[in-house]
Amino acid sequence: MAASAAVPGLFLCFAATVLLIFVCVSSPTWERISFLDVSSGGGEETHFGVFGFTGSSVGIGYRFAPSRLGFNDSRLNSTLLHNLTKVLVLHPIAAGLAGLSFLFGLCGASYHRFGTIMMTLLSGLAFLLTLVVWVIDMVLFGIARHRFRDEGFFAQYGNANWLTLGALVALMLGFCTSVCGSFGSYRRSRRDATY
Repeated sequence: MAASAAVPGLFLCFAATVLLIFVCVSSPTWERISFLDVSSGGGEETHFGVFGFTGSSVGIGYRFAPSRLGFNDSRLNSTLLHNLTKVLVLHPIAAGLAGLSFLFGLCGASYHRFGTIMMTLLSGLAFLLTLVVWVIDMVLFGIARHRFRDEGFFAQYGNANWLTLGALVALMLGFCTSVCGSFGSYRRSRRDATY
């Protein structure tokens, strides 16, 4: 008999996985998803994502002063901010953990309590990692947004920040419901066993 108590956690872990995958394919891969959108008076817009910005190659870590915006600020090119852009690689790791928790949840919802317990542990770990990376996102892109605005650029948060927050909430709720699902009934009823 399937553990119906594990199903909500399963759904929430799946939702978190999808949201984090969307975040991982942010700019420069998919321009519609970004952490920070910056435009000058000329109307050209630059989007900053996990692995780069508009027009850059995909890689781990980048500098915030693309030549397309026409300025170079040493405060934005600090070693600290450059290293924080390298930490953005935690988004795919969190997506992987959320995906693993979903896969174990499938096992738990359809077959055995061990899958639900593993879903609980992995979703809790994915929640903690997503919490850390969301705080880093808000600090890193908050500093960059402030410095771009000081230079007279129009800068605003992108939708990837809020997708990460949605994944964070889904993982928190998924963890809580999978804890409850761990105590659900996994025995087959006698009537089902006779058929």
